[in-house]
Amino acid sequence: MMHKEMIAMLLAGGQGSRLGVLTADVAKPAVAFGGKYRIIDFPLSNCINSGIDTVGVLTQYQPLALNQHIGIGIPWDLDRNDGGVSVLPPYEKSDNSEWYSGTANAIFQNLQYIDGYNPDYVLILSGDHIYKMDYEAMLDFHRQNQADVTLAAIPVPIEEASRFGIVIADENHRITEFEEKPEHPRSNLASMGIYIFSWPQLREALIALKDQSNCDFGKHIIPYCHKKGERIFAFEFNGYWKDVGTLGSYWQANMELIDLIPEFNLYEEFWKIYTKQFLIEPSFLGKEAKVSKSIIGAGTRICGEVTNSVVSAGVVIEEGAVVRDSIIMKDTIIRKGCYVEKSIIAQDCEVGENTKIGVGEEAESKLNASIYCFGLATIGNRSIIPANVTIGKNTAIRGVTDESDYPDGTLESGGYIIKAGDVA
Repeated sequence: MMHKEMIAMLLAGGQGSRLGVLTADVAKPAVAFGGKYRIIDFPLSNCINSGIDTVGVLTQYQPLALNQHIGIGIPWDLDRNDGGVSVLPPYEKSDNSEWYSGTANAIFQNLQYIDGYNPDYVLILSGDHIYKMDYEAMLDFHRQNQADVTLAAIPVPIEEASRFGIVIADENHRITEFEEKPEHPRSNLASMGIYIFSWPQLREALIALKDQSNCDFGKHIIPYCHKKGERIFAFEFNGYWKDVGTLGSYWQANMELIDLIPEFNLYEEFWKIYTKQFLIEPSFLGKEAKVSKSIIGAGTRICGEVTNSVVSAGVVIEEGAVVRDSIIMKDTIIRKGCYVEKSIIAQDCEVGENTKIGVGEEAESKLNASIYCFGLATIGNRSIIPANVTIGKNTAIRGVTDESDYPDGTLESGGYIIKAGDVA
């Protein structure tokens, strides 16, 4: 029987609803990041850089882009005969076909896959964080403490602690208590949703809780192990870690890449971030082009002005167009004379001539005030925006729009136009 010391299970099923129109037709881990990556590239690259060669990627919501991106894992050197990367969608069983109904339920449905490798340890990861981490160091810590469960924890400012699951550990890093989003936190160590389990213990817990609805690691599995008196330890991580779950944090993490000395370095030789590469021509800058403090992907054609922005591969920015503090994804076209500020424009969009996006005063979103609340204009994949219109802040657009969608040529701040399907 095959034996692996540790395999990774990467939870990439999330809809990422707080990213609004960006995830209307693509799973959150497949959303572009930093000009040429997708969010899932980070945990996958961490696996390879940590010497883990067997990764199960659990998909669920809109998995097409994710499946195409991962393929057979070649970019991460995960195309292997013994292990490698496997995309694991929920599958139909004879009696009832079940969606994954919680993070732990997703792992439970793949017991056979894990048993096939007979691992000593299983690493549980989520597909929507941007960070670099050596899981090997975490495994060493797990072994040294003879732990049953180790969870990665990151110190957060105490005033923000009530947003997280907080762990309380003794002087030996053993966890004595958990507090889920506590009003008055007694510690500032937040769980990162990264766990190493000794497989026999995890297997037993998954089977014991198999009938628990929406079975979840943080809510059910860890408390179950704790109640049984298992040894649970906190591995403290002090590197860069960003949950890019909201439009604001997603935009900010992209902007941080542009800093002169970025807090998060994508270009370190010893800890590479791997991604699927497209063979495309070099970028072209026209004679009037001005580009400063920006990340520019391959195959772009820029004849306008770009400042403090992240521009993906294949984007066209025509003469006289100005792009500031924005994220423009793959193959989008910004026509002549446009002005784009503090906007996120997804891939395969077209913005007509002389259109202004992200201007004016802020107003509360009429679509969803908790999602579109960062002063950003957000435009979903494959949207078309006509010429000569003005679009305000905290706006959302998805689909093919025309002049008749913009009364007086304007989409006021807080407004939205959703043409294709429904989206929150």
